[in-house]
Amino acid sequence: MAPAVAWEPVRPLRVPPPVLRRVALALLVSLVAVSVIGAVVRLTGSGLGCSTWPNCEPDSFTPRSASDGHAMVEFTNRLVNAAVGLLGVAAVVGALRRDPRRSDLVRWALATFAWIAGNGLVGALVVWLHLAPVSVIAHFVLALGAIWSGLQLYARTGDDRAPDRPRRATATPRFVAAVRALTVAAGLVLVSGTIVTGSGPHAGDERADRLDLAIDDVARAHGVSMVLFLALTLYVAHRARRGDAGPGVVRRTHELLGVIVAQGALGYWQYFAGIPAWLVGFHVLGALLVWLAVLRLWLALSEPAGAGAEEPGALPADRGAALGASAAQPAAPGRGAGAHPATT
Repeated sequence: MAPAVAWEPVRPLRVPPPVLRRVALALLVSLVAVSVIGAVVRLTGSGLGCSTWPNCEPDSFTPRSASDGHAMVEFTNRLVNAAVGLLGVAAVVGALRRDPRRSDLVRWALATFAWIAGNGLVGALVVWLHLAPVSVIAHFVLALGAIWSGLQLYARTGDDRAPDRPRRATATPRFVAAVRALTVAAGLVLVSGTIVTGSGPHAGDERADRLDLAIDDVARAHGVSMVLFLALTLYVAHRARRGDAGPGVVRRTHELLGVIVAQGALGYWQYFAGIPAWLVGFHVLGALLVWLAVLRLWLALSEPAGAGAEEPGALPADRGAALGASAAQPAAPGRGAGAHPATT
């Protein structure tokens, strides 16, 4: 008689923390890449290469002909967006199956997927509304929100400490207030840039409407917002070097300054060169890198409490003591005092 076979229960899939971190990084990179690819669709005049959504044509999911360049560009963009959505799903599953599970990672993974899904619906509206400028602007703004959420997820996957562990500031309250103003200024720069785009020559299709604004006027307004943003960044960098922030924050301010200078130079180059499409594409990438640099600076404004003073983000001892217990958690943008940047 054959011996009985002992069946072991199937163990649920567990995701090691390093695997989830790699997924989060891939998701973040893909969110930036798909935003640039979306700009390529517009800059090549392929915005209406597919006349409807989710099908490319009313009677066909794919382009009718591979020789239709505009249709193939738009359809490729849709495939890339679908791949980003799958990465978002992978991040959610990875956060749920992470060993050990952390509720903050689950929340940020779900939030990032929600941004992606919501922007997918807005992308459909962009097609249905025939590239109406307001819908295109909303599409880009939602992409910025997804990048913000994706960066939060990636940053948190690099910290294995308990998410509810108290945090301490790595900058003085005055410095945190300055960075809050800097973040608002960055938002104004990005939004004004989308208005320039909505008024400019690269509409995505020659049949698309444009904002009824003079391109020279909105370009000047965008330039003024950029100068204000740069001035605030210089002020923040100055305060950081004077001891209002730890070395890690100082490095982030230097990174931001470098990206802003490069982006500003590129913006003036494209304007005086007649706004060539290929330069606009690089300018879009630069805008996303500026946004990431601002968010990285904000995330550096706090760290888990109990870390040694020798750690890169810590304030000098005299400045840290001056903060007091009430300043242990800097306020988040749009939030009251007591919330800290890493949990906004």
